[in-house]
Amino acid sequence: MKVVIIDDERLARNELRRLLRAHPGVELAGEAATIEEGLQLIAQAEPDLLLLDIQMPEGSGFDLLAALDNPPMVIFTTAYDQYAIRAFDANALDYLLKPIEADRLAQALRKCAARGAPATALAPVSAPPPALTAQAAPAPAPARPVAGDTKVFIRDGERCWFVALEQIALFESEGNYTRVYLERSRPLLLRSLNQLEAKLDASQFLRASRRHIVNLKFVTGMAPGPAGALTLTLQDDLKVSMSRRRAAMFKQEMKL
Repeated sequence: MKVVIIDDERLARNELRRLLRAHPGVELAGEAATIEEGLQLIAQAEPDLLLLDIQMPEGSGFDLLAALDNPPMVIFTTAYDQYAIRAFDANALDYLLKPIEADRLAQALRKCAARGAPATALAPVSAPPPALTAQAAPAPAPARPVAGDTKVFIRDGERCWFVALEQIALFESEGNYTRVYLERSRPLLLRSLNQLEAKLDASQFLRASRRHIVNLKFVTGMAPGPAGALTLTLQDDLKVSMSRRRAAMFKQEMKL
């Protein structure tokens, strides 16, 4: 696996270089300290993966990716957690917070190999990353949930989640925010329900009402309501009411 490091901080590049030595299947194809140097190096080396900083003096890692017609896989390496959602919106493979832990980097490299980049003799991961922390947020929300993607990054206050879409039972509108129903948590996602609906896989997620999008996997029962309405029961006894119009469309689609 050919890797290029792009980071304006010399010490950060040195640390990444040191961590990569533990992975004999990884070839360090070069380092760059600026956006322009990075673009030139990528054109020459044609790497499989970028280890890319976000904040740099002449621009950002996002600017660099935008300048590439066919960008390689990217793992962002940064000291700032506030860019995680944007990072996954740019299809980042992972999101590592400095100081970078060896196990987190090893996990990210394995993820790269699983996506098809050549890799041999990657160092084993001694332990999984801690769950539900900013450092454990790889990864994420892309950070935007789109059809075909499998995970979403959510930050609510000081807590972060990086969860599979299939684990989300229900999205509930709260103005410009959306309440996400996980097994044990109810974090807020800074996206409106309309924005989410346009991105989610319609074969799995049903717009049940103005306020709700339901994961059909979690529907355990249906009951008729007044005037042709329909009530869906989800796991944990969550109930969502569907209007007559939406219920009629749903029954037609499901051939009920």
